[in-house]
Amino acid sequence: MKKMELLAPAGDMERLEMAVAYGADAVYLAGNAFGMRSFAGNFSPEELNRAVELCRAHGVRVHVTCNTMPRNGEVARLPEWLEHLEVLGVDAIILADVGVLALAKQYAPHVQCHISTQASIVNYQAARAWHSLGAGRVILARELSLEEVREIRAKTPPELEIEVFAHGAMCVSYSGRCLLSNYMTGRDSNRGACAQPCRDQYALMEEKRPG
Repeated sequence: MKKMELLAPAGDMERLEMAVAYGADAVYLAGNAFGMRSFAGNFSPEELNRAVELCRAHGVRVHVTCNTMPRNGEVARLPEWLEHLEVLGVDAIILADVGVLALAKQYAPHVQCHISTQASIVNYQAARAWHSLGAGRVILARELSLEEVREIRAKTPPELEIEVFAHGAMCVSYSGRCLLSNYMTGRDSNRGACAQPCRDQYALMEEKRPG
């Protein structure tokens, strides 16, 4: 049995340093684009260089999120970013879009591809499919029970790594695939900007007959 990896989020350099100091085996973080945590501090290309150097010095693996669903106008910027991650030698790219996976295989061939929880993997067939496309790890949807996780593990290739969230926010929709925030505030949950309006308290009222 492989040792379980403890993976911690690192929204900025201060949090990265704390994760490293307190014993994380790996960290996941984002650059200034293509990440699902748009309100975190995140890392400029220069900061990312420093982050990788720090982690290398302490034997900590670096996973970089590229897990938004990029639109047509953004796709052209992906190859340069992926090449930068290849040159840095990060350990993994966390992605959710099959097109991004294809580009990652082309422009960052030595970096492992992990499929984000944003892909909403809830069954073993989906996990197998991503593996057949070249994924080294799948990060399962947060909505799954331990029994469902156990079945996916039993029915997927042993070389496919499986990651689950042990702590974090739970979405009322499938891992962020929700239009409520965008409709109410203009902040798109599918692009890392959710205002979390589902956590507010509401009262139901008929529009033309208040009360």
